[in-house]
Amino acid sequence: MPYNIAMISDFFFPQPGGVESHIYQLSSKLIDRGHKVIVITHAYAGRTGVRYLTNGLKVYHVPFFVVYRETTFPTFFSFFPLFRNIVIREQIEIVHGHGSLSNLCHEGILHARTMGLRTVFTDHSLFGFADAGSILTNKLLKFTLSDVDHCICVSHTCKENTVLRASLDPLMVSVIPNAVVAENFRPLGYSHDSQHRAAEKPRLGPDDTITIVVISRLFYNKGTDLLVAAIPRILAAHPNVRFIIAGSGPKAIDLEQMIERNVAQDRVLLLGPIRHEEVRDVMVQGHIYLHPSLTEAFGTVIVEAASCGLYVVCTRVGGIPEVLPGHMTEFAKPEEDDIVAATGRAIAALRAGRVRTELFHNQVKQMYSWTDVAERTERVYDGISGVLSHDEFYQGAGAGGAWSATRGRAGVQSFALIERLKRYYGCGIWAGKLFCLCVVIDYLLFVFLEIFAPRSRIDIARNWPKKDRKECREREPASKDGLGRKRSSKHRREKRELRSES
Repeated sequence: MPYNIAMISDFFFPQPGGVESHIYQLSSKLIDRGHKVIVITHAYAGRTGVRYLTNGLKVYHVPFFVVYRETTFPTFFSFFPLFRNIVIREQIEIVHGHGSLSNLCHEGILHARTMGLRTVFTDHSLFGFADAGSILTNKLLKFTLSDVDHCICVSHTCKENTVLRASLDPLMVSVIPNAVVAENFRPLGYSHDSQHRAAEKPRLGPDDTITIVVISRLFYNKGTDLLVAAIPRILAAHPNVRFIIAGSGPKAIDLEQMIERNVAQDRVLLLGPIRHEEVRDVMVQGHIYLHPSLTEAFGTVIVEAASCGLYVVCTRVGGIPEVLPGHMTEFAKPEEDDIVAATGRAIAALRAGRVRTELFHNQVKQMYSWTDVAERTERVYDGISGVLSHDEFYQGAGAGGAWSATRGRAGVQSFALIERLKRYYGCGIWAGKLFCLCVVIDYLLFVFLEIFAPRSRIDIARNWPKKDRKECREREPASKDGLGRKRSSKHRREKRELRSES
């Protein structure tokens, strides 16, 4: 059954990152499966209004003030008129939000529930329970997920974290991992012959240079401080090792100072920010990928590194141990000494020829697929829309799924205002009352808009011409970054007609 879906998040292209790539790839695959998908995000420098991406993916860049790390300033209710206009114009049935720290996501889910739309939330992050920032974030998440139809997490560790943070029924949370387009992350010398693998690499000698690659946002939670402390020790212990570091962030100055102090300009190359389509070209220059993150729900970049034929050294935190099999990774504690030791073990293993990195690409290709992610996400949409029965959707929950006093069966969310207020009231002694007040105001604003800005005045947008599924399967990507596809002359003609009539 085809759906009209709105992906909503503060995090989307042109900003690079795992959430951004996840939204784009998932949307593209859902479009290939016959659904209509749009993306709602905030305006970026040079990108405002409506943009079309490959495959007919329409992106609404709404003009809101950005305050920190590309997240918008909380507006609560001022976003509702614009959101309602977009949803009615595009005839949206399901609103799918991404990111615990995305204000657009939280507000969009609140407004969607007020409008009587089904909602899904995908969590891509891990948060603690003790510091002030985590407490406030968890309370905001509790507010949003109290009235969401279903939640998706990218790893089992992420699911446990989200269930605890938002006090959810575990049946309401599915685990659907990220994926990669393996064809966009091929190692050097990869052959398309019958063996389908990269050429076998010669064993590295004691005098051969080993390149360690780091591609990350340079923030505290990504372990940049550990990286700054570990690099001088690794360089001192291994004379024939060099680093290539790509990324940007507030910790970039610390890396530059470390290089100056240690006079390591000839052994540490800082590339600065790079585009996603350039990631593969940087990775294939290396032998080892170092990922010293302090917290990570999944870690898509380490899958990309393994697909490029790099041996991965990473910290054993969050959902990282679930991502790759043991023969592709060398794990370390999130401590300076252990990262230095793990990197040394990885260097020794490569020099001894104990790691067959040329086999990694095909193994990753078999493990991760965006088509599989789209199929599993589509099953979630079927479950919340009633296409699947409760017994089919919530397998293993007993006859008909778990019951709750205010929810009914797990996953069945009533749109009745009184039922919504019951769910929000249970979020805390003071927070519950505040949440109920927000919902009531949101509902009154919705009634006001329905009266003074009736739906009949909103033009319905024309849908992008549907492509035949067989044609989609046969068409090969035209660019290595996955953002371009060959178009048939018929498709180009339909595109011109659509633009001329709109």
